[in-house]
Formats: sequence, C-alpha cells, structure tokens
Amino acid sequence: MYRKELSYYFSSPVAYIVIGLYLVTISLFLWVIPGEWNILDSGYAQVDGLFYLSPWLFMILCPALTMRLFAEERQSGTWDLLMTKGLSLWRIVVEKTLAAWTLLIIGILPCLVHYFIVYWLAEPIGNIDLGQFIGGWIGLLLLSGAMISVGVMAGSCTKSQIVAFIAGAVVNFVLYWLLMQDHYLSMGRGVIDLRDVAFFVLVALIAILLAILILNKVTHK
Repeated sequence: MYRKELSYYFSSPVAYIVIGLYLVTISLFLWVIPGEWNILDSGYAQVDGLFYLSPWLFMILCPALTMRLFAEERQSGTWDLLMTKGLSLWRIVVEKTLAAWTLLIIGILPCLVHYFIVYWLAEPIGNIDLGQFIGGWIGLLLLSGAMISVGVMAGSCTKSQIVAFIAGAVVNFVLYWLLMQDHYLSMGRGVIDLRDVAFFVLVALIAILLAILILNKVTHK
C-alpha cells in the first residue's frame, strides 16, 4: 500500500504542482519579495522566514496531498474491493499517511539549500546558528506529519475531494492557531523539548485513530 500510494504521487502532476508552488513561494519570500522575511533585506544570517511561513503553507499543502487518499477510493468504488484483500484498516490508513508524509518530506528537502546559501553568504562564512536551524527543521518535520495526519482524518469523512480539502485546511488552521503554534515555535528557537515532540506525535496518532474509527463505521454500514 505504501509503495502503491508513493508511486501514484510520483506519476501524478498534482503532487509536482503542489510541491513546486510551495518551493517557489518560500524562495520568493526569502530572496525576492521585500519584507521582514527577506534574507538580503534583514542583514542577518538566518532563515527564520522558512520556519515561520511553512506552517501557513502546510495548511493548504497537506490537505491537497491527502484529499484523494480515501475520497477517490470511496467515490470510484475501489474501497470495497480494497477491503476484500484482507488488509487491516490500521495498515491501510498508516501506510497511506506515511506515503503522503514521505512525499512532503521529499518535497521540502530542497529548502535545505537556503541554509547553505546563507552559510556561505554570512560574514564570516558559517556564522549561522546551526542549533536553531536543526530545531526548526525537526519542528517542521513533526508539524508536517501532524498536519498530514489531520488531512487524512478529514479525508476519511467524505467522498468529496473538495470537501476533504476544505475540512483538512480548516481543522489544521484551528489546531495550529490554538495548540500547535507554541510547541512549533519553541522548537524553532532551537529548544528540543520532549513534551513538544510528544505533542505532535500524539496529534498524529489521535488523527490516525479517528480516521480508522470513521472508516470502520463507513465500511460496516
């Protein structure tokens, strides 16, 4: 299931478009568009803009990657066929979630180039806070996993990809604004607290569990 979903992503133009828009948007804000996130304008050797802007883009990016995972299967009728193959719901949901998260991680890896550019532009060379960057990067990976899981949960509730996308974006916005933001920004300061790590893992597990419960109810109607 994991390989199948990952293969589908790489054969679909949607994934390339979504990831491409993310990378272009981040690059424009960091290097071209004047403002507080522009590295050249700030005069400081830092890539804070990457970590502050990414969560807001993830609210759109994650639901866009997960909206089809279950809605398409249920709408086309292949969900019932999938259920006859003897795969457990837990395995199906987890592997689909991991496939979407893997794609997102692959998609954001090119953002590492911004760190190395700043590293070489800094005076003296290398005068950039590596610990803060590593903390922010770990926070970014954990946040993306939690938001992907929330998108999977939202997508399990409906047969409509549009509804799944909107629901995932709204829920991610609310959760980030009310709960996730403090934990994420704390890690972005270079402080790796196990409570912050546990929080994101817990959010992902709860979202996956809810998706399984919802799909189980739908399957046995």
